[in-house]
Amino acid sequence: MYATVRLAGAAFFAAYPGMQVMARCSRLVLLGVLALAAPALADDVSYPVGSRIGIAPPAGLVPSKNFMGYEDPDNKVAMILATLPPPAYAELDRSATAETLKRQGVTLEERASFPFAAGKAFLVLGSQEADGTRYRKWLLVAATDELTALVTVQIPEAARASYSDAAIRAALASLSVRAAVPVEEQLSLLPFKVDDLAGFQVGGVLPGRAVVLTDVSGAGPGQVEPHIVVSIAPGAPSQTSDRDAFAREVFATLPNLRDGRITGSETLRITGQQGHQILAVGKDAATGADVTVVQWLRFGGGGFLQFLAVAPTAAWAPSYPRARAVRDGVGQRYVGREGRLCASA
Repeated sequence: MYATVRLAGAAFFAAYPGMQVMARCSRLVLLGVLALAAPALADDVSYPVGSRIGIAPPAGLVPSKNFMGYEDPDNKVAMILATLPPPAYAELDRSATAETLKRQGVTLEERASFPFAAGKAFLVLGSQEADGTRYRKWLLVAATDELTALVTVQIPEAARASYSDAAIRAALASLSVRAAVPVEEQLSLLPFKVDDLAGFQVGGVLPGRAVVLTDVSGAGPGQVEPHIVVSIAPGAPSQTSDRDAFAREVFATLPNLRDGRITGSETLRITGQQGHQILAVGKDAATGADVTVVQWLRFGGGGFLQFLAVAPTAAWAPSYPRARAVRDGVGQRYVGREGRLCASA
């Protein structure tokens, strides 16, 4: 049930090798502390882009380009911030045992509860040796009604003179949770711009890949809200004659449509670029409600943008022009490889 929690916990306790901090996550270590330092001023707290949680990092740490948090790459010091669903707190609390950590090569030194204005928290301190380097490791796990916050710190022994225990405790004591991530900040994580929300609200962002826009009508249990997913992916046929088959293959991967039936498929131009449209009807897999779906693909630069709009069939007429407005308001953003794909899409 808590596979995601276990993976997340493991991610915070592998030794930090620059960019590979997250890729080499393989150990679960929960860390703690005896004493508390005075919390940092609220004005000192900063939030990584897209994060609900923020902290006042110790002097010497800068925002990381490799993960959500802060780092001193020269000294291999990392402070990683992450959020999980509320139930994760109990699972992490249960797993914070010396026996569990010992099996992962981690020595648990101490564990203590930790004051947290927004809820409850615990903090544990430990050490681990990896690749011939000994690391001091900390993890703060804090719970609110809406999320579980994790802040992990690892410091090589050689860097401890620059990052004292008191400095780390003060930073951890500054943990703050903001009510929401501003819409503009969420959208800045995408390799494309969304200039027109057409009355939708941001339902979720997969950084570098996709955004889900949902209606604000507040559909009740068993109902389907109009929504649209915009995503980018590499790889697309260069020949126009191959695009109908390609679009059908992409559409066939839609996981939440049951008894889907394509009612129209055609090539067209979307904001001046080559594109393709599929119209279909079916049933929502979760509720059984009748839904109508449109998929637009916009090609360019060796990749494609996919727009997938879904609405109850009875509400399709007013939903379709809103989805088109979102589609036509997606522009280019030059950020890295995915941005280059989008630039000509």
